[in-house]
Amino acid sequence: MKYLFVHQNFPGQFLHIVRHLVAAGKHEIVFLTEPNDNVIPGVRKVPYRVRRLAAPDTHPAAREFDVALRRADAVARTAQGIRRLGYEPDIVIGHHGWGELLNIRDVWPKAPLLGYMEYFYRVDGQDVGFDPEHPLPAADHPRVRAKNAVNLLALQLGGHGQTPTAWQFGTYPDWAQRQITLLPEGVDLSVCKPSAAARRQPLDVGGTVIAPHEKLVTYVARGLEPYRGYHVIMRALPHLLRARNDVRVVLVGGDDVSYGAPPREGTWRQVMQDELKDAIDPARVIHPGKVPYETHLQLLRRSDAHVYLTYPFVISWSLREALAAGCAVVASDVAPVREFITHKRNGLLASFFDPRDLADKILRLLEDKTLSARLRRNARAYAERSLDVRDHVKAYAALIRKVIAVG
Repeated sequence: MKYLFVHQNFPGQFLHIVRHLVAAGKHEIVFLTEPNDNVIPGVRKVPYRVRRLAAPDTHPAAREFDVALRRADAVARTAQGIRRLGYEPDIVIGHHGWGELLNIRDVWPKAPLLGYMEYFYRVDGQDVGFDPEHPLPAADHPRVRAKNAVNLLALQLGGHGQTPTAWQFGTYPDWAQRQITLLPEGVDLSVCKPSAAARRQPLDVGGTVIAPHEKLVTYVARGLEPYRGYHVIMRALPHLLRARNDVRVVLVGGDDVSYGAPPREGTWRQVMQDELKDAIDPARVIHPGKVPYETHLQLLRRSDAHVYLTYPFVISWSLREALAAGCAVVASDVAPVREFITHKRNGLLASFFDPRDLADKILRLLEDKTLSARLRRNARAYAERSLDVRDHVKAYAALIRKVIAVG
């Protein structure tokens, strides 16, 4: 079969299914993307370039849509070139979030279309307005509603959608859910797995060595920002560090903002360091920035307590990986997290708004070996039941066959 994938950051959420199709050895795979250095042997990567960004006089609420339409133009131009070379895909699979697929029907009107539907934005009941410390002004609500312009057009393209969690599925209106299939995402359990040896060896994190006798608390986010509870864990640390002098904390993430607004000045890391000042010992609280994937896995395998915090929003891959690695997890008690963690069964849930509660639950994991061991076993068992990438690609392949059959 001939597959066309589209995602602005190759391979994006399509890593596992693309690898599966390549391994089958009987498919032709073309992937449209903005330029990057990622490579999967057996995939023909075709770059597209967006010529210019939104004009400065575009209405603020429409700027994302303006960029999305320019991206759609760029993808369609590149797709036309592929078609002129004779490529006719049996199915087009892409991510609807950035508008890339909006004009793809003009190139291949009859090709079956399967689009990744990640999130339907609302001004209440989800991420917006969740954290009273960082409110979104009502004047910004039009921009949030306008973010669904691509969603709404995507739902009229005549294809089918997929989304990875029941919570994300539930963000879409009832009328749209008929077009979307819940397709849980998996983790490579042969890579993300516990390691008893890792817990007995020193771990070097950017030149800082974590000794085997030290208790390691880990936190991972793409960006150190309120959406992922960075301010909450930072405020939990003074109590945690006072309670035990053998604790080291590694906070992985960049200073850029992936979700939400940046601070008025500097970075959120600087804001929190200015707030907490001497209450945080930099020798015990390590900020390595973004780390290679193997370092990320080493941290999870070595972790004595892993913290995952988020607004009610799209769940990070790091939570799935932490469960697969058999981490003892403390996570924020919000609906999308409860889809993965049952309190006291395969992790602990803490109030997002109570740093002391978070610190106390971390301490409980560090001090109660029986509880920690049980949660670790159950986390891995949950991953084996629910997060196996082999189950994910089987279900994905079945959905692809269904979409092609419907046409």
